[in-house]
Amino acid sequence: MRSGEADLRTGLQALQLGLGDGQIGQLLDYLDLIGKWTQVYNLTAVRDPAEMMTHHLLDSLAAIAPLQRHLQTAGLAQASHLLDVGSGAGLPGVVIAVCCPAVAVTCVDTVNKKAAFIKQAALALKLPNLSGLHARVETIAQPFDVICSRAFASLPDFTQWSRRALAEGGVWMAMKGKHPADEIAALPAAVEVFHVEQLQVPGLDAERCIVWMRQKTTV
Repeated sequence: MRSGEADLRTGLQALQLGLGDGQIGQLLDYLDLIGKWTQVYNLTAVRDPAEMMTHHLLDSLAAIAPLQRHLQTAGLAQASHLLDVGSGAGLPGVVIAVCCPAVAVTCVDTVNKKAAFIKQAALALKLPNLSGLHARVETIAQPFDVICSRAFASLPDFTQWSRRALAEGGVWMAMKGKHPADEIAALPAAVEVFHVEQLQVPGLDAERCIVWMRQKTTV
């Protein structure tokens, strides 16, 4: 068994995620890739493999079931487009691309080396549904069904900067730590929070949640 594989399988079981051996292999290869690139490019501050497993991989995997439920409810289970804003090393974008092959994932970052890493990851992990984009999110106008972020910016900034890229009927999915009551209160009238979903990350004793938002149809 590969290094980290037992921890990953235990975590997947706790999250009730049924992934194939191929997908588990891709996730472990992805962690290896982050480790290699971080030695040169400082992709992430977390360098300990065990910590990377919980703080990066399992933390991102905790969002997969909620995302799949949303796509199913919205009738997007067979095909959808997702934008991961301020993606950095591809968390959660690359993880979503591995776990949800029907989702076309675009990871955008203003740092060129991070966008280059995503492109390399797409090749190395053989993920045709993954692409990396070096750009400011404000410049993106093509429509996405889901726009997600993880520890990226305040909710008002996140929604403001990415609103041009939100498809009609699309949603924002912001991964946060503690319930961001102040940020929710500061959202503009045009944005509504329709669900705050608590997450339990295996092996991580910290609060996590997803804030689901959409444009109000009438303001």
